[in-house]
Amino acid sequence: MRIDAHHHLWTLARGGYGWLTPALAPIHRDFSLADLAPHLAVADIQGTILVQAAPTEAETVFLLDIAAKAQVVRGVVGWTDFDAADGGARIDVLAAHKLLVGLRPMVQDIPDDDWLLRPALAPLLAAMARNNLVFDALVLPRHLPRLLRLADNHPDVQFVLDHCAKPRLATGEIADWQGDIALLAERPNIVCKLSGLATEAAVGWQILDLRKVVDHVVACFGTDRLMWGSDWPVVNLAGGYEKWFAAAEALLADLSVDERAAIFGDNAARIYLSSRGRKLEAN
Repeated sequence: MRIDAHHHLWTLARGGYGWLTPALAPIHRDFSLADLAPHLAVADIQGTILVQAAPTEAETVFLLDIAAKAQVVRGVVGWTDFDAADGGARIDVLAAHKLLVGLRPMVQDIPDDDWLLRPALAPLLAAMARNNLVFDALVLPRHLPRLLRLADNHPDVQFVLDHCAKPRLATGEIADWQGDIALLAERPNIVCKLSGLATEAAVGWQILDLRKVVDHVVACFGTDRLMWGSDWPVVNLAGGYEKWFAAAEALLADLSVDERAAIFGDNAARIYLSSRGRKLEAN
């Protein structure tokens, strides 16, 4: 089964999307599963992982409700307040929803670069581990050394590196990123999401502009710890779903059939869904 391991849906009237301003005109509107369906059909995708876009628990409930009514959504990566004193208990309650497969603090928007190293996170990560929830790491290159320490301190937590940590493709300043990615990939509890690269590249990007980054994550993580995601509808800011999907297929064309199948679905099923008992069968 092909799985899009990273997409969003939102209804602006709900609020909470502080980052989503009118300046982002192509995506400053509501997006529903009906809008996504044609893209999934073109890419022959049978399942998706729906990821939070607002830092509220109401967002998590909103996405879980969508997933409960749509077979195509196989799991939800939600949000909870990782700074709350009762954060561990909140995670236990949320984990009762079997469609919740992970949680994602929006680290890239947190002013404190050392937030990932706060001792207060330990009980929350323990709650995630006992509930088999994945920690989606929405981080920037500068956060990678902290994420490395976090992963070492919590070897029982499965981490997913969103958007390859957003390398600076537009400027080509990726040397430090390359070194940090190589170190992260040595940790068995980290996998990398091949997503979000189009919006980090220069305007009018071409496939060759992404080659060095994609080749690096494939070499470091291997094909059993990479998963493809569209980052739709954000990808509409940089060419759209079909352009990014076609680019990913072209960039991975030299891999075997089984290796491509792993990146385009099997790994997401294993990492996100199997441990939560989520139904894996296609419609």
